[in-house]
Amino acid sequence: MEVGAVAAMRYVKDGIRAAQLVMENTMHTMLVGDQASAFAISMGLAGPTNLSSTESIGKWGKWKENNCQPNFRQNVLPLNGCGPYHPRGGEASCMNANPSGKIELIRSSHVGIHNHDTISMAAIDRMGHIAVGTSTNGATFKIPGRVGDGPIAGSSAYADDEVGACGATGDGDIMMRFLPCYQAVENMRLGMEPMVAAKDAIARIARRFPDFVGAVFAVNKKGVHAGACHGWTFQYSVRKQGMDDVEVFTVLPSE
Repeated sequence: MEVGAVAAMRYVKDGIRAAQLVMENTMHTMLVGDQASAFAISMGLAGPTNLSSTESIGKWGKWKENNCQPNFRQNVLPLNGCGPYHPRGGEASCMNANPSGKIELIRSSHVGIHNHDTISMAAIDRMGHIAVGTSTNGATFKIPGRVGDGPIAGSSAYADDEVGACGATGDGDIMMRFLPCYQAVENMRLGMEPMVAAKDAIARIARRFPDFVGAVFAVNKKGVHAGACHGWTFQYSVRKQGMDDVEVFTVLPSE
C-alpha cells in the first residue's frame, strides 16, 4: 500500500499531483506547509502562484466587513471581531454530553454545498488495482494553519486491492476523528455489502455527533458501489467501461 499527501500547501495549484510526487518520490507519507510547496516546485510543478481569485477576494472582503463572522473559533474574546484573539476566562466547553452519550455542538455547522469543494475519487483498473485520491481547498474561513481530513489516509479516502475503496466529504474536523473510509473498507473486508458498510461508517459518527454533515461512498473490488450521508443530500457519479458519460446517484440522508 502506497500513500502520499500534502497539507496546508500554498502557492501550488496542483495539490493532488504534489501528493502523488510525495508517494512516488519520497519515503514519507505527508509533507506540509511551505516546505511542501518548495518540494512540489522543486519536482517540477508550477509555482509559486497566487491562487486567489476575484471571487475569493470578494468573499474575504465581505467576511472582514462582517467582523470576520462566521469563523471556527470558540471560547475566545472578542466574540464578534477579527482579533487579536485570546482565551476567554472561566470554565468553558465547546460541547455537552447528554444522557444518551450524544455530543451537542454549541456552534452552527459551517459545512454546506456553498462553502465546500472536496473532490474524492476511486478508480479500479483492468488488473484490479484500486487507487483513491482527494483534493480540497478546505473549509471556507478556516483558521490559518488548519488541516482537515483531506490528506488523512483513512478519513477522506482509503483503498485496498483486496477489498475495495471509499471516499468521503463533509465536516472534516469531525469526520477525521472516526476515519470513516478506513471503517467502510474494513467493514467490506468483514463481508458487508458497500451499502451496509457505508451506512455503518456514517452511523458511527452520527451517534456521537447528531448534527454533523458528511457523506461517504464505498465500492468493492467487483465494482459494486453505494453511498451514505447525514445532514444533507449527497450525490456521487460512476463511470464504468463502455459508458459514454457518468451516471449520477443521489443519496438521501439517514434518519
